[in-house]
Amino acid sequence: MSEVMVDSVVASSDFKLETIVDAVRRAVGTPNGVLGLHEPVFAGNEIAYLEECIKSTFVSSVGPFVDRFERMLEQVTGAKRAVAVVNGTAALHACFRLAGVEPGDEVISPALTFIATTNAIAYCGATPHFVDSSLETLGMDARALAVRLDAIAQRTATGTINRETGRRIAAISPMHTFGHPVALDEIAAIAHEWGIALVEDAAESLGSTYKGHAVGSQARLAALSFNGNKIVTTGGGGAILTNDEELGRRAKHLTTTAKLPHKWAFVHDEIGFNYRLPNLNAALGCAQLEQLDGFLASKRQLAAAYERVFAGVPGVRFSREPAGTTSNYWLNAVLLDEAHAERRDDVLTALNEAGFGARPAWTLMHRLPMFAQSPRGDLSTAESIERRLINLPSSASIRPRDE
Repeated sequence: MSEVMVDSVVASSDFKLETIVDAVRRAVGTPNGVLGLHEPVFAGNEIAYLEECIKSTFVSSVGPFVDRFERMLEQVTGAKRAVAVVNGTAALHACFRLAGVEPGDEVISPALTFIATTNAIAYCGATPHFVDSSLETLGMDARALAVRLDAIAQRTATGTINRETGRRIAAISPMHTFGHPVALDEIAAIAHEWGIALVEDAAESLGSTYKGHAVGSQARLAALSFNGNKIVTTGGGGAILTNDEELGRRAKHLTTTAKLPHKWAFVHDEIGFNYRLPNLNAALGCAQLEQLDGFLASKRQLAAAYERVFAGVPGVRFSREPAGTTSNYWLNAVLLDEAHAERRDDVLTALNEAGFGARPAWTLMHRLPMFAQSPRGDLSTAESIERRLINLPSSASIRPRDE
């Protein structure tokens, strides 16, 4: 019997579902009911601000909380301009439009992502082009991106085209998976080399940093999400971040039905989008942003507890923040060894039956029927991650146990 086969047999004998469930229990205790994957925390001025908003009667898309929320986002992220919108998908759609993505173009994105990334590309009439992910970051792999572009891309007078399809490659959109920042410098350098716009999908990563800078703060265009399951929520909601003042002005115009300012006249100068964030939602967001530092601290404590309890569990590895970054650990994740990938659903069943709301990674985008014919490079790492990854309960309200 070969050495590899012996290792596999030993690993298989040590791999036990009860050991994994016990590790989670040692980190967070025994749940009373079901411990959700990621639940919001309302422990600040939420009720006071919502009451103030309601009493003002400005509950729709105009009101002081919208302006305040945008200024707070600028302060938190360091971006020069934040434009609040109704959700993260709308933010991404607007970012792609602002980046010049047009019908018939291609946008390079990871196959391992939430469908909002890919839907936003399709909303522009463009085609997603999938590349592989990194085991270290779980996000877009810079090396895979470079290899793919070298294989299929060509610079022309009108931009970089895909030689195999004849379509222009209009943008590259990395996503910070579960809050772990991708290798932004490397990806940005590749985008610059090929003359392709970079649109940063930071929907999951508010509070994460890359080399000391908040993700989304260095990009020409980035998108945030404030869905109910995000680290900060407005109920629904998103934002566009940019360091280009003119792009910021245009983002506000485009997402406000492209209406020209006037005291009473309704004049619109292009096809715009009614993507405005209501003042009511912004009021909730202001109260949430005031608590961001506390949320981040709690989530990092929880991540440290998970990392500690899984350190000695055979066949399982905790996904920790990449070097040179700080992650908001939006969703904590463990990866089963490849030898145990076929046990993923057994682990999910055992955890959920024990009251832990664990979930798998998303189905890879190229497996979905509407994107099955989209161009793609080698996706072997993303496919491996999909087979093996399990997300664990990650709410900021969870208090880890002291062992």
